[in-house]
Amino acid sequence: MSLRNRFEQLVSRRAVSRAGTGKRRMLTRASLLAFLAILGPGLVSGIAGDDAGGIGTYSVVGAKYGYELLWTLVIIIIGLTIVQEMTARLTVFTGKGLADLIREVFGVRITAFAMLTLFIANGAVTISEFVGIAAASEMFGVSRYLTVPIAAAAVWYIVARGNYRAAEKVFLALSAVFGVYIISVIVVNPDWTEVIKGTVIPSLPRERDAILLVIAVIGTTISPYMQFTLSATTLDKGTKPEEYGFVFWETVLGVLLSGAFAYFIVIATGATLHVNGITSIESAEQAAQALEPIAGPLAETLFAIGLLGASLLAASILPLSTTYAICEAFGWERGVNQEWEDARIFYGIYTALIVVGAIVALIPGLPLFEIFVYVYLLNGILLPVLLVLMLKLANNKRLMGAHVNSWFINAMGWGLTIVLIVLTAILVATAIFPI
Repeated sequence: MSLRNRFEQLVSRRAVSRAGTGKRRMLTRASLLAFLAILGPGLVSGIAGDDAGGIGTYSVVGAKYGYELLWTLVIIIIGLTIVQEMTARLTVFTGKGLADLIREVFGVRITAFAMLTLFIANGAVTISEFVGIAAASEMFGVSRYLTVPIAAAAVWYIVARGNYRAAEKVFLALSAVFGVYIISVIVVNPDWTEVIKGTVIPSLPRERDAILLVIAVIGTTISPYMQFTLSATTLDKGTKPEEYGFVFWETVLGVLLSGAFAYFIVIATGATLHVNGITSIESAEQAAQALEPIAGPLAETLFAIGLLGASLLAASILPLSTTYAICEAFGWERGVNQEWEDARIFYGIYTALIVVGAIVALIPGLPLFEIFVYVYLLNGILLPVLLVLMLKLANNKRLMGAHVNSWFINAMGWGLTIVLIVLTAILVATAIFPI
């Protein structure tokens, strides 16, 4: 029985029960479980976007510009909703993964270019996740030379041995610590007039750093690995076209949760760091100060726990989704259920991403938050490649039939792509001719 049929059956039973007794107004435990059963791909891929680099980038934005760039985050969240929905729709109505569709429609050369772009972008982000693990462990007073190799080995073993689903719940729980940013904002009580002004009135400082950070925020909020993760997990779940309504709302829920975390991180750092003259963040300890209003002396501990959970979650998802996408694109054997001899390329790419990420994170004196920002700057610059391919796929009537993009989704999708290209051009121009 499909998830949808199961859900409808349980809701029908509840309706009959209510008609008979007129007493039960709350969802039954069974119907709640049925609703929770549809959660997964959209929720995980959305929340995974708030990884170590995302937390670092949002903190830098809040510290440097306060609430001034909040309006960009609102627009970017709308863009993420559109991109994630388009990814889910492509997967559900074609029954194929994103990489498979790119190869089928655009051929080997374009596919190779797209996969190279994905490999570079995700390889850089994987490095940032292990840098996040190193920073979190050192906040606990434990050397990165001990924790990073252990974390790399643990991530490899958990995923390669098929135990990821259980670990995913633990990593999500650890990442949920960042929900305290919302409480921190309430406690610190920022100037809400300025917050609303920064949210609804567009304003962009005329300096190169502002453009750089906007591209980085786009890159971390709409990170390419999120689309491939969502596509792969939706396909793996075997969702049918008639169940797409559930997929849509679950995807939107994941985006809204991710966006809420990002929004409150910027407000919290703006209200605690920026207003006190701390406009640059160079260490995790500085970023943790945004939690002091609610956590006091435990702020660093809470930040370290959340940073560790977010880093481990993304360090597990990133190499796996990247490897799946590349192997899917070229028809190579893939899957953690495969023996090493049967899927050498799959395990080779997966292992290489983890090893390189861990080794780079062990380099002493790495500028933590600069790495976060520049990694997602790279993501933002490379993102238009994927967006163009996705927009063309989602408008292909042979693939999608009646489920092609609406004019609104096309307008927003192409608009986001053009904005990224223009911002990148401006960034390059300001490097040559400073503002």
